Order: sequence, then structure tokens, then C-alpha cells
Amino acid sequence: MTVTLLWKKIQWLVLIFCLSVTAVNGQKNPAYQLFKENGKKVSYGKMLKQIEKADIVLFGEYHNNPICHWLQFELAKDLMNDKLVIGAEMFERDNEQALANYLSGTIDGKALDTLARLWPNYETDYRPVVDLAKEEKIPFVSTNIPRRYANLVYRKGFEGLDTLSAEEKSWIAPLPVAYDPELPGYKAMLDMMPGHGGENFPKAQAIKDVTMAHFILENHKPGGLSLHLNGTYHSDNFEGILWYLREEQPDLQYITISTVEQNQLKQLDQEHKGKANFILVIPETMTKTY
Repeated sequence: MTVTLLWKKIQWLVLIFCLSVTAVNGQKNPAYQLFKENGKKVSYGKMLKQIEKADIVLFGEYHNNPICHWLQFELAKDLMNDKLVIGAEMFERDNEQALANYLSGTIDGKALDTLARLWPNYETDYRPVVDLAKEEKIPFVSTNIPRRYANLVYRKGFEGLDTLSAEEKSWIAPLPVAYDPELPGYKAMLDMMPGHGGENFPKAQAIKDVTMAHFILENHKPGGLSLHLNGTYHSDNFEGILWYLREEQPDLQYITISTVEQNQLKQLDQEHKGKANFILVIPETMTKTY
């Protein structure tokens, strides 16, 4: 990392730390507030205690919100032990080897950027957690389907995956995959984007969900804790990834975190109640990372 990049990273972390101190001190304009599923306020400490008892935690984020990324970093740091595994939507399965090589020190950050399809906001939003895992020798795994195969499902349905090679199929959840078109989240996608891909639109979302669930479970350590970072829509309302996790492993203890933005933090808006076990509420005015 160059001195310039390091300094930008330090500036970003200092800014977020200052915002967090404001929240902790409960001053006029806090940076966030946590709520339980029923809308009652909850402290970070109490949430952490419950998370420590879980098997798998799905942290639903807004990809461009710095508070999400800071809290993910803090949570990962507080959960550090030899049975923690971190996974992320932001890394696709065919980039797993490049990610593993970076974590082991075989390649540097520049090589990772060349070999893997890193998100444009990786440097500011995800690298801190990846580097934390690297420093602490904690597994950090890719879980998402390669984007081109999700696009294939969008164009041709699940049947389009049948043409893939054995190696390509190894980057996806085992076929055929279960799919319930009546799940509210998938039905809502058709209402949000009528005419865009038809019935294949939510199927493209489902193939991401089932693939992430598959690789979360494949890398989960018995008796350990898996922390997964994903867009909030992939786990909101206890659907998406969580639906597939419960189909495969119903006896594990799961916790979900959702992210929402509101114009006030005093109480949870009614529309957000029930979205997750814990709801992270952030002011609508919060600066975005892109």
C-alpha cells in the first residue's frame, strides 16, 4: 500500500471513529442506532452477546454506507477466535484461489486486484476486514456465484446452467437448486421490475442466495461462528440466503442484521420492524462511499 493510500485509509477510519464516538455518547446527531426485531432499542454490547451464541450471522449492508463497513469491521474484530470464518458476497467463487493466496501472503494487494474482480469500493469498504482476517489468520472465503452465471440464469433460467462444465459448476451450489417463487422477496422483485427478465429475474437472485448459503455451510466450522457480509436484500425478512441455510441446516442458530436509513433515529419506522433480528438504522444524510 502506498503512503497516499495508507493515509486515505487512516483518514477514513478516523472519520468513522469520530462518528461512532458521537453515537456512543448519545449526542445530538448520532451516527447510528440499533434496534431489535420488535423495534426496541438495543446496545451494541447486548447484540454482540447474542451473536456470540449463534452459529451463523448474516450482516445485511448497504454497499455504499460507511457505517455498515465500520460496524462490520468492529464486529469481526470483537468476534476474533480460532473458529471464526468470514465470508462475503463481494468475492465470487472463481476468485477464491486469488483471495486465498492474498490471505496467505503468496501475492500482494496489487496482484489480488489484477487476478480477482474486486468491487470498485473494495479499497475503502472491504479491504479493512480482509486485512484484519489476514493479520489474524482467520479464514475469509468467497461465497458468491460468478456474475456471468447469474446473468445466464437471468437470460435462460436455471436450465442455462446445465451447459456449464464440471469446473464451472463447482463454483455454484449443487444443481438442481430448490426454488420457491412464492417467497415474498422474490415476488416483490417482479413487482419492482415488471418486464425485466420475467420469471427469471428473481431466479437470478435465488441462484446467488443458494450459492452463498452453500459455501457458507461448506466453510462453517462445527461449534464455531460464521460471519457473512451481504447486501441487505439477500437476507431481509429472514428470506434469501437464510431460507436456503434453514432448508439445509435447520438446527443451526442463525442471526440476521438488516440495514435501513431513516430521517430520525429515535424509533424504528413501522415498515422496518421484523426485517431481521437486529436492525441497524443510519441517518439518511450519512455520507456515502460512492
